[in-house]
Amino acid sequence: MKISLHGFSEMDNALGELTTSAAKGVLRRALKNAAQPMADKARSLAPDDVGTNGYDLKSSIVYGTKLSKRQASLHRKIFKNDKSSVEGFVGAGPLIQATTNEFGTSPFVNGGRFAGTLNPGVAPQPFMRPAFDSEGEKTVDRIGDEIKLELDKAVARAKRKAARLGGSV
Repeated sequence: MKISLHGFSEMDNALGELTTSAAKGVLRRALKNAAQPMADKARSLAPDDVGTNGYDLKSSIVYGTKLSKRQASLHRKIFKNDKSSVEGFVGAGPLIQATTNEFGTSPFVNGGRFAGTLNPGVAPQPFMRPAFDSEGEKTVDRIGDEIKLELDKAVARAKRKAARLGGSV
């Protein structure tokens, strides 16, 4: 995938006119709106286990800003000390079947109660990679549009607030 990005200096200048919390809100909302279609696509591709009463792989796939404890320990903090950074994640919850469904398993010899019997393994049923392949570039394109939209809304809110308080933006 080849990605070309431009307009960051203009965006940075526009975000600089807002308070830090307002700017982070703009980025959070834009990222969520841009990434949600990828989560929806992955959810549509994931296998559905109707016997789980809704707590299954399909329903665990979401956009979010938090990781499970295990996911967080594996996540390399790119913005360790950057308090103004915003990041979000699209993926399955902390369910083992997320990995086994995405990548499959090799045949293996069972241990324990069924020791010595052969488990044939599970064929892969990828859902995240196809979702990324079909939505990745679109998501990057949507982020720019969403930031502009959210930035315009935030500036309008700031102007209304300033007018109410008798100040200027």
